[in-house]
Amino acid sequence: MWNPHAGALRVGIIGTGGIAHAHADALSTQENVELAVAVDLDAGRSEEFASKWAIQRTASDLCTAVANGELDLVAICTPPASHVSLALEALALDLHVVIEKPPALSLEQMHTLMKAEAVSRGSVSCVFQHRFGTGAQRVLALQEAGRLGRPLVGTCNTLWFRNQAYFDVPWRGLWDVEGGGPTMGHGIHQFDLLVHLFGPWQEVTAFASKLARKTDTEDVSAGVVRFESGAIATVMNSVISPRETSQLRLDFEHATVELEHLYGYDNDHWTLTPAPGSEELAQLWAAAETNIPSGHSAQYGVILEHLKAGDVPPVSLAGAHPTMELAAAIYASSITGKTISRGEIGEGHSFFTRMDGNLEPWKQQTAEEPGKVAPKQGAEKVGADA
Repeated sequence: MWNPHAGALRVGIIGTGGIAHAHADALSTQENVELAVAVDLDAGRSEEFASKWAIQRTASDLCTAVANGELDLVAICTPPASHVSLALEALALDLHVVIEKPPALSLEQMHTLMKAEAVSRGSVSCVFQHRFGTGAQRVLALQEAGRLGRPLVGTCNTLWFRNQAYFDVPWRGLWDVEGGGPTMGHGIHQFDLLVHLFGPWQEVTAFASKLARKTDTEDVSAGVVRFESGAIATVMNSVISPRETSQLRLDFEHATVELEHLYGYDNDHWTLTPAPGSEELAQLWAAAETNIPSGHSAQYGVILEHLKAGDVPPVSLAGAHPTMELAAAIYASSITGKTISRGEIGEGHSFFTRMDGNLEPWKQQTAEEPGKVAPKQGAEKVGADA
């Protein structure tokens, strides 16, 4: 295990594609961190990556990487289907793990990771970096001080655009590789922030469809979520929206807080509108002195603080579970036509092992009948299996 007094945190980056550069950039700005090894099946790509980020070693797999030098933490930046197997391998070696979203393809896999973490000296952190910008931190601080009042109404929109060429990449748009469409791969960051700020969700009713892209998964989903507090929010996830934006509007008793950005925010992307009689909130909001953008660097900074202190770093598997469970519930509701409650999708439930309940509804949807989910034998039996 890493002892910060004994030397730098030695990090291995597994997978050296596009998102790995965000991790390398974020880690290179942290104190007492050494980018020790780049791991990739493609030797040429790992060598190019290592050269760019001044990494001394490359390896084709984690076992080789550990055999040739000590590590403390690995960042898993591979396509989603390999996240869990690589994390399990790292935990068996007592390494700390940072996993790109989604951390797993199903709730069953999340539970598998939790069990492995429980017997490892390592820990798992899931990348949900929007929690760590100062804008979100300011909202949380006002909430904890009781200044905003109860959460009441929310809207959460991830309206992005991905053309057909994006989905023609072999590992995209497949349930057993990505775990789903924009609900799992795109909007999950934004509705993770919604859940983080609005608190535990209670139930969701949702719709999803494949309207414009040739893919096995949905290309749009929409849900209405009720929270334990009684608040109600809408969640929209799309990759077929030409004007791209990410939007969050949170109406509390005493103020409306809004965020609009695309792939990351700073303080300037947030606004607060006080309710009549609560004008002092505008002064509190304007008094912020620090401006830390959301992003991998912000989350890694907090992860390292916790590791140095010997604490469980954020976002833990338990901390990410409500977000993953909401994604599963959106799929389950949209496919079954039923409202899904938190805690309902457990062992024995069709949607526990796969986000589509093993029904692949949008794979069957034809271009001649856009928006219609094709029936599948046994679809009436989804839910808790006998």
